Amino acid sequence: MSILSSKKVLLGITAGIAAYKSPFLVRLLVKAGAEVKVIMTPSSKDFVTPLTLSTLSKNEVYSSFTNEEDENATWNNHVELALWADLFIIAPATANTLTKMATGLCDNLLMATYLSAKCPVYFAPAMDLDMYKHPSVKEAFKKLKTFENISIPAGFGELASGLIGEGRMAEPDEILTFVENDILSKLPLKGKKILITAGPTYEAIDPVRFIGNHSSGKMGFAIANQAANLGAEVILVSGPTHLKIINKQVKQVSVSSADEMYLACHEVFNDIDIAILAAAVSDYRPETIATQKIKKKDTNLEIKLEPTKDILASLGKIKKKQLLIGFALETNDEIENAKKKLKKKNLDFIVLNSLNDSGAGFGSNTNKITILHKNNQIKSFELKDKSDVAKDIFNEIILYLDE
Repeated sequence: MSILSSKKVLLGITAGIAAYKSPFLVRLLVKAGAEVKVIMTPSSKDFVTPLTLSTLSKNEVYSSFTNEEDENATWNNHVELALWADLFIIAPATANTLTKMATGLCDNLLMATYLSAKCPVYFAPAMDLDMYKHPSVKEAFKKLKTFENISIPAGFGELASGLIGEGRMAEPDEILTFVENDILSKLPLKGKKILITAGPTYEAIDPVRFIGNHSSGKMGFAIANQAANLGAEVILVSGPTHLKIINKQVKQVSVSSADEMYLACHEVFNDIDIAILAAAVSDYRPETIATQKIKKKDTNLEIKLEPTKDILASLGKIKKKQLLIGFALETNDEIENAKKKLKKKNLDFIVLNSLNDSGAGFGSNTNKITILHKNNQIKSFELKDKSDVAKDIFNEIILYLDE
C-alpha cells in the first residue's frame, strides 16, 4: 500500500504543454489510493480537458470561482478546498504560475487556493530552457523554498522548443515516487522497527474446542496501521481474527495459541525498537489436550488448567534498548492494578481500559484509555474510534522518544 493511500490530494494544473501528462498523474494517484481533486487554470484547458480529469479523478474539476454559464451556481470556496487537502501538487508549474506563487499574485482559483493552503505544497516545474535559467525564475525557486514549498526536480531532455536541456516536467511516475519518498523521509518513526501483538489466543481442549476470549483484534490492527503510517517497519503477531492488514509496511505473523505467540515475539524481539503488546493472551490452557473429540456425557466434565507463559513479563526481563508497552483490561481497581502490572513486568508505560466504560473493551470500534507512565505520569483520554486511540498512543510514544 502506498503512503498516499487515503490521502486527500489537490492537483493544480497550469497552462503548459506538459499538462498532457496530468491525466496519467491523476490515474497513478488514484491507483495509489488517494482521493484526488483537480484545480485548473483557465488557460490550461487548452491543453487538457476537464472531462478527462473528472473521469479519472471521479471528482468535479474546478477552474473558476463560479460557473459563469449558470447564474445560480454556488461559489467554489478556495479556502474549503485548501483545508480539505492533505497535500497539494502543482504539475505542471509554469514560469508564470511559479512567479505568482513567489509574489502572492492572486488572479485565479488555483492561486487563491494555493495562498490558503496549510498542507505541504509540491510543484513540478515545466518550461523551456531559457525560461528555466532566467534570473526571475531562479529567484522564484529560492523564494518558494523559504515558504517550505517542495520542488520536484525538472528533467533533462528535448523541450517543446526543440532545445535540449533542463525544464522538462518530471514524468508522472517520478512525481509519485518523489512525493512518496519525501513523505516517508519525514515521518517520525522512519527507521524504527515495531512489534505489535493483537487479537485473542485459542488454547485447544480437543481437535474442535478451545478456550478463548472475545477479542476482535481491532485495537492491535489499528495500532499496526498507525505505526506503518508513521513510517515504521511493523511486525504484527496476531491471534485468530478475520481482520486483514494490507499496508506493505506491516508483516503479519498469524498464530493461534499463547505458546505460539510467545515464540513469535521472542524470535524478533532483539531487533525491535518498540514493542506494543495489545493481544488478549489466554492466562490458562488445558494441562492435557485430547487427541480425539470429547464426547458429551451426562456427567460433569472437568478440565485441569495450567498457566500460559507470560509474554509481556518475559520480554520485560530481557529488554535492553526496547521501549516496552503493555495493555491492561480491568474490571475493578483499574488504576492500582495497572500500576502493579506496569512495575512487575518492567514496562515503560501501560495502556489501561476498563470493561466498566461503555464503548470500550472487546469487539467495539471505539475505546477509552488511560496511559500510565513508569514515571508516575497518568493521562486519560475520551472515548474515541480505535484508529484515533492508536494516534493518541503514538503521540505518547513520540513524546517519550523525543525526551
